[in-house]
Amino acid sequence: MNAGTNRKNIKTGLNVGIVLKQDQKSGKITRGIVKRILTKSSSHPHGIKVQLEDGSVGRVKEIY
Repeated sequence: MNAGTNRKNIKTGLNVGIVLKQDQKSGKITRGIVKRILTKSSSHPHGIKVQLEDGSVGRVKEIY
């Protein structure tokens, strides 16, 4: 199971790879540092939604 689907694995300041809404079909990964965790539930099957420091928002697919 992908570590990005559990909120407990995500912390602010973490280096992650997310998929932006417009990249969901292609699965293109955007890397960045977590600024805010937007998903309130403890887990989400498609990944926890976060905002990166550059302002982009997407679901976590990879943790570096």
